[in-house]
Amino acid sequence: MANILVVDDELGIRELLFEILDDEGHSVELAENAAQARQARQRSQPDLVLLDIWMPDTDGVTLLKEWAATGQLTMPVIMMSGHATIETAVEATRIGAVGFLEKPITLQKLLQAVDKALSRAPLHMVAAAPAADSAAAPEAAAQTPAQGAAAPSAASAEPKEEAAALCGTVALPWPGRGTLMLDLDAPLREARDAFEKAYFEFHLAKEQGSMTRVAEKSGLERTHLYRKLKQLGVDLSRAKRLA
Repeated sequence: MANILVVDDELGIRELLFEILDDEGHSVELAENAAQARQARQRSQPDLVLLDIWMPDTDGVTLLKEWAATGQLTMPVIMMSGHATIETAVEATRIGAVGFLEKPITLQKLLQAVDKALSRAPLHMVAAAPAADSAAAPEAAAQTPAQGAAAPSAASAEPKEEAAALCGTVALPWPGRGTLMLDLDAPLREARDAFEKAYFEFHLAKEQGSMTRVAEKSGLERTHLYRKLKQLGVDLSRAKRLA
């Protein structure tokens, strides 16, 4: 589970997000303004920040720019707002935000955004590194006139190209059932559920529907296994027919 910093000047929003994320097993720290967010960023090194745009002392976009300029944007940041314009959301994304949540925030959208941001955190950190390097060594951008002229578009395209190379559908051979397709571009929760469903369907078919043997194979208790299969929507009768 992750360490998540929630920055919002509304007490109700902070409490709601804390309850949801804490129930998911995350460690959650709260800040009600930019000053507290700066302190929390230095103190706890969060894995993810949920950052409100409109705050009384310093707005979220300004704080995001500050972190980016000082090399502190080493974690994914999801912006939140109930009044932001499309231009504001685009600007935040350009600076380095990985997502945007519109208030009121629903449970499903929150968890999907958090899972997606955490799953791409290493990519975000790698993509942020060249920006810091270019500030420290501007001569690198002037190696050739042609490269220097194209640098802004190339820099903005590289993270997208890297993300595209890492995302997509993976085809895995599935004995007796052809090919298993896994969508790695899906939110982490959905991708995990798809894999787990395929895993249990495979072993149920292999063990001719024996819950005891599948429980032993997976290391789960029978009652836990049954709840898991029901949650994933596994058809036990179909698994037996495929054996």
